[in-house]
Amino acid sequence: MSQTIPDSPNATPLNVEAAVRARYGAAAEAAEPQLCCAVDYNAEYLKIIPQEIIDRDYGCGDPSRHVQPGETVLDLGSGGGKICYIASQVVGPTGRVIGVDCNDTMLDLARRHRKPIGDTLGYHNVEFRKGRIQDLQLNLDLLDDHLKSHQVNSSSDWLQAQEQAQHLRETAPLIDDDSIDVVVSNCVLNLVRNEDRHQLFAEIHRVLRRGGRAVISDIVSDETVPEHLKQDPELWSGCLSGAFREDEFLEAFEQAGFYGIEIIERQQAPWRVIEGIEFRSLTVRAFQGKAGPCLDRQQAVIYNGPWKMVVDDDGNTLQRGKRMAVCDKTFNIYNQSPYADQCTAIEPQVEIPLDEATAFDCCQNELRPPSDTKNAPDNALGSLPQLQDGDCCGPSGCC
Repeated sequence: MSQTIPDSPNATPLNVEAAVRARYGAAAEAAEPQLCCAVDYNAEYLKIIPQEIIDRDYGCGDPSRHVQPGETVLDLGSGGGKICYIASQVVGPTGRVIGVDCNDTMLDLARRHRKPIGDTLGYHNVEFRKGRIQDLQLNLDLLDDHLKSHQVNSSSDWLQAQEQAQHLRETAPLIDDDSIDVVVSNCVLNLVRNEDRHQLFAEIHRVLRRGGRAVISDIVSDETVPEHLKQDPELWSGCLSGAFREDEFLEAFEQAGFYGIEIIERQQAPWRVIEGIEFRSLTVRAFQGKAGPCLDRQQAVIYNGPWKMVVDDDGNTLQRGKRMAVCDKTFNIYNQSPYADQCTAIEPQVEIPLDEATAFDCCQNELRPPSDTKNAPDNALGSLPQLQDGDCCGPSGCC
């Protein structure tokens, strides 16, 4: 359904966090269908989840489909805990799931069912932490404990509270660096203020282990959302006017240093249309781990196709069927998801130790001559056996 919102040129700038906090606090008390798209979850995983959590789940996708057994999963904006409790069953007893939310009512709902759900499963691998998803260093539960005995009654008290918050970030971070295999989120990133979004993506990148990934379902728009819609508290808290434009959503991952960024699910029909702007669900997967030096170990990759030529996130150009020279870091990345089934890796016959590798210029986009990877004498494979008369492919054989 399409609708038009009138301009409000004299309106007070929207307090995004207050609008979101108020609406989701109410939504934790009573279900609000307008806050979510229809999503098909695996019914097997829903059997142990209480109905009140299911009724108060507000999402637009199911990123838990993309986690694996044994992984450590972080759910940003975990709300009532539905995705966490689904993921806990997927990762199993050897895995771990951490939900982060800053809404006390939602956290109470999620935490209340933690023990009975764990008892039913036979293992407890889920916990919920209080924090803002754009600041995964600050544990708000610890800050709350501090403020109970250090009331803020003056500007000096406020400055001391700020200092304590920074101390907690440094000494007891909510989520440690390089500690998470998969970061998931379901229709939450669009609720973060525009000015905090750079930090938000940097935090996702920080907490992921090298080779880890983010799988994010969110609402995106096909056109830039105009300012007057961004000032509407109902539209922002309803996951609409704060939506990323679709292409800019992927660019945010790229700018944060992710690679292998791809759309893995896209809602065909729009969820809502406002002033001709289409809003729909999108699920994006992106990988962490392209930082580090570029070293030459005489490795190459062949892009298998189907495109004639592709360019990766670092500007490396791969030509179909040709041996492209790559650094050791890029070579290892191409040997993993999501590239491994698209590339053929070519190792040199004589391995070059890392401490003997020289610097490699990834911007050169050069071909790797076959001779570079064949630093072995002509007889390295040994002498071939003599074929007898009548043997296949012998002097009088089938060939």
